[in-house]
Amino acid sequence: MREISIQSADFDPGVEIGKLNDPGTTGAIASFMGLVRADDGMAAMTLEHYSGFAESEIAKHIAEAKQRWPLQAVRVVHRVGKLTPGERIVFVGVASGHRQAAFEAAAFLMDYLKTRAPFRSEEHTSELQSHL
Repeated sequence: MREISIQSADFDPGVEIGKLNDPGTTGAIASFMGLVRADDGMAAMTLEHYSGFAESEIAKHIAEAKQRWPLQAVRVVHRVGKLTPGERIVFVGVASGHRQAAFEAAAFLMDYLKTRAPFRSEEHTSELQSHL
């Protein structure tokens, strides 16, 4: 299983969670799914990244998470391109033998993606959309 997918296509969170489960050894799976919000009249957002660079930076943080917690599997899916409110934008899933490690590692990875991951976003307001 690839740990990181950066893609324009939507994803199925149930399928992603299923990829993390190793029956008989997995004791906990923690996941987070982020959605595009319609804050302040936002009609859409466009996300861009530098292919290769973004994956390597995310991989460094996955490696750090694996050093800090006893993880069995990790999956990060991040969408790029034009997204509208309500669409899925990010998935972070972590499997471990124990729930606390899964919770903490998932929060660690999501905090990184939200605050420091190498994505560029541009918001489009409803006023801008009416002129396009």
